[in-house]
Amino acid sequence: MAIDMNIHELLVIRDSDLLIHQVQGEWAVKNPKITPYVQYIQKLCKKFRKIEFKHTPRTQNKLADAPATIASMIKHSDTSYIDPLNIEVKKQPVHCSHVEAEPDGLPWYFDIKKYLEIGTYTENATFNQKKSIHRMALNFFASGEILYRRTPDLGLLRCVDAREAAKLLE
Repeated sequence: MAIDMNIHELLVIRDSDLLIHQVQGEWAVKNPKITPYVQYIQKLCKKFRKIEFKHTPRTQNKLADAPATIASMIKHSDTSYIDPLNIEVKKQPVHCSHVEAEPDGLPWYFDIKKYLEIGTYTENATFNQKKSIHRMALNFFASGEILYRRTPDLGLLRCVDAREAAKLLE
């Protein structure tokens, strides 16, 4: 939008210090899933005469919290009303992860969840598999029956099995 408006100097304020340092090339991008996004942002940065990135902690980012707070306070009288969802089709490639259902019928995250809940591995797990599960479990946490994965910017992704994924896509 800033490029379309012929803005030449831009101040970008983010609550993710990690992403700011990665975009500026000061820190390495370790998560391969966000590499294309960081590269795309770096490409966009070249279109500005001056671009500055500033980190603002989430606790001090009242501007970002305001729309969410206001939206949560508004009650619409017609409960069957749903705001329209505008979907914009991009010409650039999109990156996603696809995990197929495991042949044993268990969700892809079963071993991680079991390890987090009771601290045990499957009976036939090798030393390397146990080590891998332990390492992966550091990025996950369970809340009741729901498993979440922490993202590098401390966001949360809900883990779903193949059935739930199909239902969400419908």
